[in-house]
Amino acid sequence: MVSKVFKDSTSALEGLLFDGMTIMAGGFGLCGIPENLIAAIREAGVRNLTVISNNCGIDGFGLGVLLAGGQIKKMISSYVGENKLFEQLYLAGELELEFNPQGTLAERIRAGGAGIPAFYTRTGVGTLVAEGKEVRNFDGEDYVMERGLTADLSIIKAWKADAAGNLAYRKTARNFNPMMATAGKVTVVEVESIVPTGSLDKDAIHTPGVYVDRLFVGAHFEKRIEQLTTRPRPTAAAH
Repeated sequence: MVSKVFKDSTSALEGLLFDGMTIMAGGFGLCGIPENLIAAIREAGVRNLTVISNNCGIDGFGLGVLLAGGQIKKMISSYVGENKLFEQLYLAGELELEFNPQGTLAERIRAGGAGIPAFYTRTGVGTLVAEGKEVRNFDGEDYVMERGLTADLSIIKAWKADAAGNLAYRKTARNFNPMMATAGKVTVVEVESIVPTGSLDKDAIHTPGVYVDRLFVGAHFEKRIEQLTTRPRPTAAAH
């Protein structure tokens, strides 16, 4: 059997990247983003990318580095409020944006991975979201048709994997990663550790290895906090 394990992000992406491709990138804010793979795509220099991701990182980190390099042509996203460059490029007409309600985006990805070409939802009916889309009435309520999403490549961040590609995510870093792992023609995963096949608790496997084509242990994880909010520690009560 051909091994799914590669030595690094560059080798894991070898032969997969091309101009004009569509890439799904896991993560929510900066949580659970495939930062090593994003850096390798930046170095590869591919352009005119369509990127499907909940957001586009922040200025200078995450998907924001692809934006800064002029490599992204179109974003299919839900939230873009933390990236000033994104705003500037969009308002200047230099970046296309397909905006989605967050739940609709998640379901479009899940549907694509499940082989469902389209579905109907009440979310967005009567708003700009529904413009140009089919609307049908079911049981007295209007529903807008949304298309499932797939990609040429899904780049995923997981916590642990075994050599067969079975994945476990850590807490909220799971976010969009599991459904994106199912919706790419090729799925490449960066992990923090690879354990012997069979050693993962079977009830704790979030993505079966059948969906994973290539994986590697990331060289470095910065794991930035997007917005650090703290409050003063309470003072000890006087005795």
